[in-house]
Amino acid sequence: MGFAKRKPNESMKFIVIFFFGGFLGLFIGLSLPTFSTTKLNLPSSLLPSIDLSCIRGSNAWSFVKNDDSASSENHNPSKIWVPTNPRGSERLPPGIVNAQSDFFLRRLWGLPSEDLTSKPKYLVTFTVGYQQKNNIDAAVKKFSKDFTILLFHYDGRTTEWDEFEWSKRAIHVSAHKQTKWWYAKRFLHPDIVASYEYIFMWDEDLGVENFNAEEYLKLVKKHGLEISQPALEPQKGLIWNMTKRRNDSEVHKEAQEKPGKCKYPLLPPCAAFVEIMAPVFSRDAWRCVWHMIQNEFVHGWGLDFAFRKCVEPAHEKIGVVDAQWIVHQGIPSLGDQGEAQTGKPAWRAVKERCGMEWRMFQGRLTNAEKGYYKSKGIDFSNLLVHN
Repeated sequence: MGFAKRKPNESMKFIVIFFFGGFLGLFIGLSLPTFSTTKLNLPSSLLPSIDLSCIRGSNAWSFVKNDDSASSENHNPSKIWVPTNPRGSERLPPGIVNAQSDFFLRRLWGLPSEDLTSKPKYLVTFTVGYQQKNNIDAAVKKFSKDFTILLFHYDGRTTEWDEFEWSKRAIHVSAHKQTKWWYAKRFLHPDIVASYEYIFMWDEDLGVENFNAEEYLKLVKKHGLEISQPALEPQKGLIWNMTKRRNDSEVHKEAQEKPGKCKYPLLPPCAAFVEIMAPVFSRDAWRCVWHMIQNEFVHGWGLDFAFRKCVEPAHEKIGVVDAQWIVHQGIPSLGDQGEAQTGKPAWRAVKERCGMEWRMFQGRLTNAEKGYYKSKGIDFSNLLVHN
């Protein structure tokens, strides 16, 4: 059976349709954006179970826009996108990103490069009220020009301190009735203090007659201490043996406590422990400790038992410097900044808040650790001795 012959006019119609379709397709292709640069921002609910990891790595379609717009930026070389930049600065060229700062005072004139004749290597902070001005004056004079002096004022009085010449070179930050740890969380971010090798965070009621800051740091470096404090002169009311001065050593890292206080000899308060009144942190240790400070726990009670989380091995890198010691005068000045409640005096209400924060902090830390180990499938109860 043979094929029927196609009529000439039908063949011509077929040819016209063929070429018309080709030209139409070419026209559409040149008119629309290429698929590789097209954004289709579809709601995530329409794509509930699609794994797009392979698509993002190709030059094909970009179906979903990430939160940081990385996928779209990566496909447009004319726009800057540097994912290794600090969060929020991905659109900036790395050469202009300045992720850290400092407390160096600068001039309002001249070349910026000539502002600083020297850069302090260390930072010391005091949380102060004006009534303790003479005590602070004596303490500040124990620190050389290698130290930036930063005063946190809880009583709002700042200009009066200019009677001291050093005060004009110091940094003053004021907020009524706030504590050292409140200030630290808000003004001592690790990227702000990154220029300093060591950070001293001291109370205002410390006697420093037998203390020299440079000699202290020599011993800190010699004994490899990341977190430390000067020893306390033995006196009535001293709470922990660990921080008590010894006459026969430069530094000590362990102590004997009363029965029942130290279940494990290499854990606080018998080792890996300094108090919160006069701690000194290395730059790296402070970067960890800062993240552990809770915004609403302003008194810092309980932090001293947790400092060990930030160095390893803690019983070797936390210690007390006996050769440079101080006296804790125990002046309850900050307690007077509280308010009496239900018949309780102001200082009592403040002390109760301190104890409450300690319990809450310990509970929060324990729960955080339990949550972490549970997520890893590890039995937390077996790790109590080591943590």
